[in-house]
Amino acid sequence: MNTYKINSFSNKDELANSTAKQISDEIQQILAVKERAQIALSGGTTPSNAYKILAKYDLPWHRVDIFLGDERWVDSTHESSNALMLKKTLLSESPGSKACFHPTLTNKLDTPEENSTEFQTLLKSICHGHPPVFDLILLGLGEDGHTASLFPYSDALSITDRYVAVGYGKGQARITLTAPVICAAKKIIFLVSGSSKKTALKRLIDPMEPPERTPAKLVKTSNQILVLVDVDAASLL
Repeated sequence: MNTYKINSFSNKDELANSTAKQISDEIQQILAVKERAQIALSGGTTPSNAYKILAKYDLPWHRVDIFLGDERWVDSTHESSNALMLKKTLLSESPGSKACFHPTLTNKLDTPEENSTEFQTLLKSICHGHPPVFDLILLGLGEDGHTASLFPYSDALSITDRYVAVGYGKGQARITLTAPVICAAKKIIFLVSGSSKKTALKRLIDPMEPPERTPAKLVKTSNQILVLVDVDAASLL
């Protein structure tokens, strides 16, 4: 059974600042014991505020490999692209811009399936292990309980023989890490904000909640899972 540690903050600014510091602390701890750090970040408005702050942290970013936990099947210049969001935040200025970003390069191949295969090959070449092991994965939580692009009752939930898959959510194809890769991470952090997420968050920490309805429940690990939330998201806890 998962163990969750929930840290609640009084507003979104405090949440963003604390998230940036938490990620910075994790990176420093990782690089104290190994040459490079491999981390996967989430898209969305909530983490983007933290990334703007994180970009200013004086870290050895040239030793950090950054991936996205999922990406929409759109061009990298599209306004909904998670890669574009990262480029406008964490990667927009030094020292954060010195990080080694590995985008999914969506729309560079003919189909999302081909893209997922290409990205899986890239992932295996950089992250060691079967499945590949990230040092840190930052996850979001959707109002419907999805995380990465693992959506309720979707085919992607049952994929265990691939590290990267095609997910479909809100009528759009997406490239996503699969549950086995997420679960293999050494450190997992959920970042959740806003009253619209309060029901999903309550379901996440409910040991009886089925993962088919709340796919974030697929994230299982023997390590403690850190959940960073604002008071609005935590109102039902």
